Amino acid sequence: MSDYPEAARPLAELEPQRPFFVGIDSDGCAFDTMEVKHKECFIPNIIKYWGLQPVSKYAREAAEFVNLYSKWRGINRWPALVMVFDLLRERPEVIARHADIPQATKIREFIDSGYPLSNDGLRDYLAQHNHPELERGLAWSEAVNASVAEMVHGVPPFPYVRESLEMMQEQADMIVVSATPVEALTREWQEHGIDRYVRVIAGQEMGKKAQHLALAAGDKYPPDHVLMIGDAPGDMKAAHSNGFLFYPINPGAEDKSWERFYREAFQRFIEGTYAGEYEASLIAEFESYLPDVPPWKMKDE
Repeated sequence: MSDYPEAARPLAELEPQRPFFVGIDSDGCAFDTMEVKHKECFIPNIIKYWGLQPVSKYAREAAEFVNLYSKWRGINRWPALVMVFDLLRERPEVIARHADIPQATKIREFIDSGYPLSNDGLRDYLAQHNHPELERGLAWSEAVNASVAEMVHGVPPFPYVRESLEMMQEQADMIVVSATPVEALTREWQEHGIDRYVRVIAGQEMGKKAQHLALAAGDKYPPDHVLMIGDAPGDMKAAHSNGFLFYPINPGAEDKSWERFYREAFQRFIEGTYAGEYEASLIAEFESYLPDVPPWKMKDE
């Protein structure tokens, strides 16, 4: 019995063809899609499906903070949803409006269940734990995916992404490492003709990002020959939990981050001078972009 989803078999069976390995996140990292996906697809459906119309302004602020402008940027949609509810429940303006914010008890149980945090995972979980809240959750998540499919297209990769992929292809095996559904990832990478540079497009159906890296690269390359490129702390955690290196794409400064990678960082990676002081300086800069206290709480202090 394997300890990974069957869908992840392409990662487990990946054989090295080049001396180095690079995992690349997609949303907000390779593509400037985070803003449009959350502001136009996730958040309107959160308000619609979870009855947050009476506090829509505050729901939008909370969801944008969690998913875009905080250290939780890029986390899976289910923990993010619960975090939005929790932030709303404690906000004075929401309390004053006597809004009914979901406790999300059953959603939390699903998150802790060990099932994949995907629509398929929820369907499997629902088969054993049927509950109206979970049915609503699935309807919400499917609506988000439908909105993304309808809305998100024509968004090109950030500048220097294509050039970086071209530069790396002779020396590094590359895969996409993402918490987005594989269907959406494949559509975006194919739309812009950059899918040909990567050997596997790994999304939420294949497990968590740390699993993607462990299955594809663990025990196959020296740890300092493996690099994860991402725009969120979860990407860094996925890399470091496996003993691999991390290159940050700074939110709001993505173009400069990719140019630095193209002109400087990748060369340091393959020369063996990336780990240590250089990586640490990049991470310190990255973390300065992502607070852990919402701006409305800062005002109160």
